[in-house]
Amino acid sequence: MSKYCNFLAAVCTVAAAVGQSNHKISGGFESNAQFYINDKQLNVTQPENPLRSNNYFLLNYQYKNFTAGIQAEGYENEALLNFNPKYNQTNVATYFVQYKNKFVDATLGYFYEQFGSGLLYRSWEDRALGINNALMGGRVVVRPVNSLAIKGIYGRQRTGFELSEGTVFGGDLEWSVDDLLKWESSGLSFGLTYIGRDELTGFENPNFNRTTNGYGVRSNFNFGKFYGGLEYNYKSPDGVVEASGQVQNLFVKQGTAALLNLGYASKGFGIDGTFRRLENFSFFSERAAKGNVFNDRILNFIPSLTKQHHFNLANIYVYQSQPNVILSDQTLVKAGEIGGQIDLFYEFSKGSLLGGKYGTKVALNMSNWHALAGDFFILPPKDYDTNILGFGKKYFSDYNIEISKKFNNKFQGIFGYINQYYNKKLIEETEGLVRTNIVAAEGTYRFTTKQSTRVLLEHMWADGDRKNWASATVEYNVNQQLSFYVMDLYNYGSDDELQQKHYYNFGTAFRKKSTRIAFSYGRQRGGLVCVGGVCRFVPESTGFSLSLNTAF
Repeated sequence: MSKYCNFLAAVCTVAAAVGQSNHKISGGFESNAQFYINDKQLNVTQPENPLRSNNYFLLNYQYKNFTAGIQAEGYENEALLNFNPKYNQTNVATYFVQYKNKFVDATLGYFYEQFGSGLLYRSWEDRALGINNALMGGRVVVRPVNSLAIKGIYGRQRTGFELSEGTVFGGDLEWSVDDLLKWESSGLSFGLTYIGRDELTGFENPNFNRTTNGYGVRSNFNFGKFYGGLEYNYKSPDGVVEASGQVQNLFVKQGTAALLNLGYASKGFGIDGTFRRLENFSFFSERAAKGNVFNDRILNFIPSLTKQHHFNLANIYVYQSQPNVILSDQTLVKAGEIGGQIDLFYEFSKGSLLGGKYGTKVALNMSNWHALAGDFFILPPKDYDTNILGFGKKYFSDYNIEISKKFNNKFQGIFGYINQYYNKKLIEETEGLVRTNIVAAEGTYRFTTKQSTRVLLEHMWADGDRKNWASATVEYNVNQQLSFYVMDLYNYGSDDELQQKHYYNFGTAFRKKSTRIAFSYGRQRGGLVCVGGVCRFVPESTGFSLSLNTAF
């Protein structure tokens, strides 16, 4: 590793020198390392390489309208547990050159982009999830007028340190008609999307085209306190890929996605509703990548539309969007999902009976997701015929309320209640059904403007799987730079006493300007880690963790 440290030191020296001129240098370094140890209680064995780390070094150089960037990544001795095994070396990962002015924005190299909501195409990076699906090729954005943006992309997708076999190309048009209609406080826009994926079918006489085409149309508006949007997407017929990972030549179906959002927001009150229907709508740069657990080679962005809870126990049974087709047996058939969520916010005003001196905030959230209803034929030749607005078997529901209250200048609290329904059979394709009731209470006390402590207590009643859990978290902020925490999740309700385990963690973090260092020791509960509705599975483990983030 010494040669990489010397390289980084040399780059930083050059950056400091260049930074003295009118040129601009920016970047950052991030390292996440773990040392795994044996844990007999968890039945966890230390891996062959117990010391592992994910490291990222980003450097951008800007001169006038030009920007160039490069990102190096190192996974030493290996990547953290359950990251994509293609992250297996230290090397240059991405690079680009960009020219941008008011009229045109052109990029050569690796780039990120999103069309509309991302249902048809989104490329992005999320290091916590191990996602970096940048496209290697060219991207052009033209803005002939302020109200019109036209985008075009072409390239091959990143997969580890290599590129996918499929070629991706497409375009997007976004037109705002506010100026045309001479609106000042309202807005109306329209969008059109096309995305294509070209890949050999692998069949001598394929029943579908080598190029899969996706088309989308959308509109968004805001009028006073009201807002909303509607989007519809279509994917041309393609060979279905089921759990086996094999592309089917005799099972060919199209895909569709519809998204509707409506909302109202004013001072002290807001309501937002989202409805979505997906049918056979996962999209990858390689057909056979469908179903991989690393989100590798994924082209579109389909997050779960449920509340992103900050309570620990509410994140044990987490919903994942279900765009795929599975015709396994009569007990496991699905071709997508249908459902939505509603958020309602209300603030009791200061001085009112329920608001008190400082006011009281209430947040309600309801989400409900089902399989598509229809006729399913599991014997070859497989097929299905769904109902447009038919609700089939229930996947998941989450009904919750949070009440936030400031009691005085030093103390404020949050109370939460959550009711969940989780169909393990349909979501995870395993066995079981779980219903939970969760209560949580959180309090924050400020000793001074910089010093505070936070206590979080939670309990879950569950009627299946590993049954009841309890959790406690204590956090102490010495000042704005230094903090400590200790937490424990205890699965005391498991029917098997040997499975009644504590998942404890304690650690500290130090921040100074743009640098943060964190150290922790403890146990990782096996399950899903989710960011923004997209998830990654992590196995149970025990060990030490060290992370470093800095930017310049």
